[in-house]
Amino acid sequence: MDLDPTSLARLQFGLTALYHFLFVPLTLGLSFILVIMETSYVMTGREIWRDMTKFWGKLFGINFAMGVATGITMEFQFGTNWAYYSHYVGDIFGAPLAIEGLMAFSLESTFVGLFFFGWDRMSKLGHLVVTWLVAIGSNLSALWILIANGWMQNPVGAAFNPDTMRMELTSFYDLMFNPVAQSKFVHTVSAGYVCGSIFVLAISSWYLLRKRHIAFARRSFIVAASFGLASALSVVVLGDESGYTVSENQRMKLAAIEAMWQTEPTPAAFTVFAIPDQESRQNHYEIQVPWALGLIATRSLDQKLLGIADLVRDNERRIRDGLVAYNALDALRADRTNQAARSELAAHAKDLGYALLLKRYVSDPRKADEATIAKAAWSTVPHVAPLFWSFRVMVALGFYFIALLGAAFWSASGRNFERRWLLRAAVWSWPLPWVAAELGWIVAEYGRQPWAIDGVLPTGLASSSLSLPQVLFTLTGFVLFYSTLLVIDVMLMRKYIGMGPVKALAPPPAAAAEHPAAAVSAATPAE
Repeated sequence: MDLDPTSLARLQFGLTALYHFLFVPLTLGLSFILVIMETSYVMTGREIWRDMTKFWGKLFGINFAMGVATGITMEFQFGTNWAYYSHYVGDIFGAPLAIEGLMAFSLESTFVGLFFFGWDRMSKLGHLVVTWLVAIGSNLSALWILIANGWMQNPVGAAFNPDTMRMELTSFYDLMFNPVAQSKFVHTVSAGYVCGSIFVLAISSWYLLRKRHIAFARRSFIVAASFGLASALSVVVLGDESGYTVSENQRMKLAAIEAMWQTEPTPAAFTVFAIPDQESRQNHYEIQVPWALGLIATRSLDQKLLGIADLVRDNERRIRDGLVAYNALDALRADRTNQAARSELAAHAKDLGYALLLKRYVSDPRKADEATIAKAAWSTVPHVAPLFWSFRVMVALGFYFIALLGAAFWSASGRNFERRWLLRAAVWSWPLPWVAAELGWIVAEYGRQPWAIDGVLPTGLASSSLSLPQVLFTLTGFVLFYSTLLVIDVMLMRKYIGMGPVKALAPPPAAAAEHPAAAVSAATPAE
């Protein structure tokens, strides 16, 4: 990466997004785990389920607060670091973000207060409704944000207006039901459920290994194993659907993920292992499974998946087609009544963004020579090796989670909580869902480059006119501030996990004073 303002702005947004995404999956996962626990409390009336909800709710609250603090600042970067992006597509991109703030964030932030302070002020059923609304609000927040992000990946329901020189929304329905956005949403929230489940499973296993809070830990273990296994299985199914939408709408991203430099005979093979070489445009030490990629990505035996070289040739054609649109736009700007230019622009507008790729090399795209056009076409290929390995590690972790949660569910079904190998595996696995989630985000966003809006606006044109020291200053500030928040989050989590469900275990002083056996009895949570 070259050290220029745009690259630093990308790095800043990428780092803040990755920081923020440390908190999002756990918020999504714990929200519905709280729903399950409190529903059990309302249905059974057993106090231990209430204590479980309050304990895990406390950890949810710490994580929720950090997620809010790291998420709000991200939206301000669109105005500070990505001014032309905000100007060019703000009418479209801003709509779901505004709805997220007005609907989802307001819902969850209002009711999260009632969740914490309403235990002794509301009825059981009323508080359960509040917990449900917190969970629904959290998931609605993810929905609207992923609708906005999905549009960046597959810009449907919008068109370029030559009179305003901006993209404008033409169909809110298409924006909302964008297939990329919908598949990303269900895949992302399911991954969040897995993250929350393994978090609860790991802490419960730690308690069981230390013989602490046994009844509490066993019930938490059961909830995490059951909810987590169902979620992990759904991640695989929904991830397959997400991959299928990529094969239809982001063919270059798929080819880069698979390091498929040349178009293969149908159905294409899946490369399990390889060392991609971007410079020579080939793979070394390939290990492939015949037919697998074609069946997964196209769900057919005869549909062709284009390799990177063929996609680059197609992009070169689109650059030339975009130059026609660029020339027509220039003529229309000189004479707004030029109907021939307007018609020509409308016919080629879909490829205008490809002509804008040339601005990275020449000030006037129409002056680009053949070598520059070819160079711009190859610039549409993202760095293959990071995508190739990020995807494979993410998928391997996904299947590991199924195995781990399946073993935990099998153990919990037999009421056997003494398998120390399983408990240790669960404890040591607690950071892995975050690794998988961050890798998934890298695949989604890094694989979109060099586009800010796929096929519409190159990243290099989307940034603000800032100097290198200005961006470096804010980047340093964000890294220091977010790192501090992360340290605080870890310290608070460790403190309250170490304390455990104190209220559930604390013996009533009077009872403890009456007889030593009373203290022993009180130290065991009610069944």
